[in-house]
Amino acid sequence: MLIPAIRMDRSDVLVAGAGPTGLVLALWLTRAGRRVRIVDKLAAPGTTSRALGVQARTLELYRQLGLADRVVERGRRVIAANMWVAGRHVARAVLGDMGAGISPFPYLLIYPQDEHERLLIAAREHLGVSVERETELKGFEETADGVRARLVRADGSTASCGASFIAGCDGAHSAVREQLAIGFQGGTYEHLFYVADVDGAGPAMNGELHVALDSADFLAVFPLKDAGRARLVGTVRANGTDAGKTLTWDDVSTRVLGWMKIDVHRVNWFSTYRVHHRVAERFRSGRAFLAGDAAHIHSPVGGQGMNTGIGDAVNLAWKLDAVLRGAADPAMLDTYQVERIAFAQRLVGTTDRVFTAVTSATALARTLRLYVVPQLFPALFASTTVRRLAFRTVSQTAIEYRRSSLSEGSAGSLQGGDRLPWVPLDGDGRRDNFLPLSSLAWQLHIYGDATPETRSLCAARQLPLEVFEWSERVRQAGFLRDGLYLVRPDGYLAFVSERQEANALTAYLDARRIVFTPVRSRGTAT
Repeated sequence: MLIPAIRMDRSDVLVAGAGPTGLVLALWLTRAGRRVRIVDKLAAPGTTSRALGVQARTLELYRQLGLADRVVERGRRVIAANMWVAGRHVARAVLGDMGAGISPFPYLLIYPQDEHERLLIAAREHLGVSVERETELKGFEETADGVRARLVRADGSTASCGASFIAGCDGAHSAVREQLAIGFQGGTYEHLFYVADVDGAGPAMNGELHVALDSADFLAVFPLKDAGRARLVGTVRANGTDAGKTLTWDDVSTRVLGWMKIDVHRVNWFSTYRVHHRVAERFRSGRAFLAGDAAHIHSPVGGQGMNTGIGDAVNLAWKLDAVLRGAADPAMLDTYQVERIAFAQRLVGTTDRVFTAVTSATALARTLRLYVVPQLFPALFASTTVRRLAFRTVSQTAIEYRRSSLSEGSAGSLQGGDRLPWVPLDGDGRRDNFLPLSSLAWQLHIYGDATPETRSLCAARQLPLEVFEWSERVRQAGFLRDGLYLVRPDGYLAFVSERQEANALTAYLDARRIVFTPVRSRGTAT
């Protein structure tokens, strides 16, 4: 059922930018009953994109919103990764469900960003709130109870709007970040890259992931949903980088394409870009926040960029909702920067080192690419331990917030700040301990038996209580029998205790002024 659109001069949150980050932020907030206004200076969503991978952690968050099944259905699972070096196919690693037992989505999924955005827009419109297109944020100022923003439309008309908070999800050239004068330190890699959506044939057009390394060139082949179609990312020939020249497919270095025997029948679209690596000095200034590319940009290694922005959006959304409802101390908003900037800095540092090794022209880098990596890759990915470690890292299921002020305590092998471990409760994994997370609300998990004291506290506080039967699977996931696990709306553990002590939990909640009120959900996104 389509919910009538909201018309308002003041919103709870003004979102600048309607890419995946801004759309997910607005979608989560709308589901929680917040009044959201989202604007974008572009006339329409993008029809081309570089972002392709949708990681398991993103799918887990999408499952909370009711979107995961549709994304999986429309995407393509990557079943194997291949490595080519200097004209030779040197390794093939079967990926399959390499994250089995870690996540209900134990695989890498390919789903192009342009299609991804259209799905998110449809979900937003289903909830009755559309993106205001050709509407550019031209400035804002903080007021006593929020922000006042100036918007300019395509016809030159202007409008002023108020909001309690503003979120800059407006990309690498963020107007929000620039107005706040927040530094965006980093740099730009020397190489010019291209991205092309092509139809073709050949050994590397077989629906698997292929990465080719050479002394000077680089090429990645990402399979798309339709057979014989792929996204190519590679280097442009040096003589095709003349200043002012509009580059085309004819400027692409074809040497690697040749020795991989890729026969391109048609180029559906083509674009070039330079890769940057930058992190904003701050993710928050007063009532303004930065998320996604406005806060951090980095190399495409590991397919992390879009997924990191979506993680930012969810982390920020539930905290804004809690503060707007008066259900938490406003100081909770400080934890957004603490939790997300630390991960962004580590991510940029890691992808920078890997990307430099892949593209550098130094003798050491060439030796690593041409001789060391081909020897190590097959051996490493034959190890179950290495495969699971690689999955945890790339899938973002290993992200933790243990140093956050919202994280406290430990029980078993788990600590406050850890992602709630996934435990299937039946044979096919459709019934699991993640199902209650669709409420987008705080909840208390007990694996074993809840004491009368715990039940009384939950009833008095209106804190949802989920009691799961103890099992060997639960133990293997790291839980302690009859331990206490307070779960945040985004599926991370907040307060953890070996014993069900009501006084300790009460002290945790009272110190942060956390109260539990029903989330005024406006329905699902489906």
